[in-house]
Order: sequence, then structure tokens, then C-alpha cells
Amino acid sequence: SIIPAGIIGLLFEKELESLFGNNISLVGAMLIVTALLLFLADRAKPTTKKVGFWDAFIIGVSQAIAMLPGVSRSGATISTSVLLGNDKSKAARFSFLMVIPLIFGKIGKDLISGDLSYDAANFGSLSAGFLAAFIAGLFACTLMIKLVKNSKLKYFAYYCLVVGVLALIITL
Repeated sequence: SIIPAGIIGLLFEKELESLFGNNISLVGAMLIVTALLLFLADRAKPTTKKVGFWDAFIIGVSQAIAMLPGVSRSGATISTSVLLGNDKSKAARFSFLMVIPLIFGKIGKDLISGDLSYDAANFGSLSAGFLAAFIAGLFACTLMIKLVKNSKLKYFAYYCLVVGVLALIITL
């Protein structure tokens, strides 16, 4: 699942980064795409299927696509997994676990390249920030897994749709 995003991230890092900035219409359009995926996944019938190898690869492709601004990574990967027929709660757990190697890979790459450096003077504030982000991430993951399990993706879909439409209106 990490191979597609890893390859795209390494090969097209600069191009992807250039899309972030004043590209509000792209963000709006991609939020609407995310909303459509979430609406479709919310209507999927419950199953007990587990994520297999090919499903993991396809979900990884959706994770790579989610590098575009406005595409929700968790929304894209969970929706793709559910649309492939996987169990919703397993899809949510898999989505949150599959990003961990990519995060550590990016940190490692940035440390090696010098884009990220360690400074002992900032250790306390960096540790506090890491801890706060970790706790917030656990809370968000737990909440999202409950929403997915209870077939409540439509609420996130409505949010993405409204924000996406507003973003497009603002750019007119």
C-alpha cells in the first residue's frame, strides 16, 4: 500500500509541492471529488472482507492521488477500501496504519537531505508538539473509525461538498 505513494512522492515531490499555495479552485474541485467518493462508500453494503494484497495496492494508489491538495487522504483510502468490498472498520484501521511508514520515510528523507535538522535547543518544544499531534491524531482516528463503522461517512461528505463548492465560488 505504500509503494504507489512512495514512488509518486519521491519522483514528483517538487511538482506536488508547487500545487499547494493559491490553487483554491483545485482544492475545491478535489474536495468535491472526495465528497462523491465518501457518498458512494457510505452507501456500500456491510461486509466482513479483509484487505488483501491487490486491494492494498489499489488503496495505495488512492493514497498517492490524495497527495493532490483538497483530496482527503483518509477519505480517499477508506472510500476506496470500502468500495472494493472491505469491512468498514478494517478499512478505517488500515487507512490510518498505512500512512505511518510514509510519515517516517519522509522524515528520514528530510533528515538525510538536510531539509529537516535536529537542534537540541528546540527538543522540548518539538517533543511537546509531537506529543500533542500524536494525542490529537489518536483522538481523530478513533472518532473516524467510529464514524466509518456506523456508516456516517455522509457527514464528512457533506462537509467536503460544502467547503468544495464554497472554494469554487470564491475563485469565480
